[in-house]
Amino acid sequence: MRKLKLEELGRLSVEEFKESDKVSLIVVCDNIRSALNVGSIFRTADAMGIEKVVLCGITSTPPSNEINKTAIGADESMDWEYFEEVSVALKQLKTDGYQIYAIEQTNSSVEILDISISNEQKIAIIMGNEVHGVSDEALPLIDQAIELRQYGTKHSLNVAVCAGIVIHHFAEKLRGSF
Repeated sequence: MRKLKLEELGRLSVEEFKESDKVSLIVVCDNIRSALNVGSIFRTADAMGIEKVVLCGITSTPPSNEINKTAIGADESMDWEYFEEVSVALKQLKTDGYQIYAIEQTNSSVEILDISISNEQKIAIIMGNEVHGVSDEALPLIDQAIELRQYGTKHSLNVAVCAGIVIHHFAEKLRGSF
């Protein structure tokens, strides 16, 4: 066994990636305060071939050295859009036919493994602020709150780690992989 070299991985160029088919999944960053977390979300979005990243409120936007530090160029390959208010972004996504899922612990959250979707759906997932979660203005606009089952003493994950799990899960479901 040997590790593959970068040139053996068959990666798309930025131009090829921009022209490639994407899975109908958008991640909405709702007031994420750390640009490093935003960069990590860009990198995961690129890796999973999703449609777009939507940045809202205080969330940092490219170009940014801190975003690029963890995105390592995914901030250039991924399409992104900025909205001052998350509610405006969500209303636009609903108009465009997206089902809106918030990653948030609520009194009616559903475990992510219990969500049933088809590969024809258009999905937007909202990742909230590191301290306060998904903003109160976003909650009335979501179709479902979902959460990840956890077993330890902590009841939350770092937003970039959680986004990685959720983006992978939804992207694979939309591709019909499981």
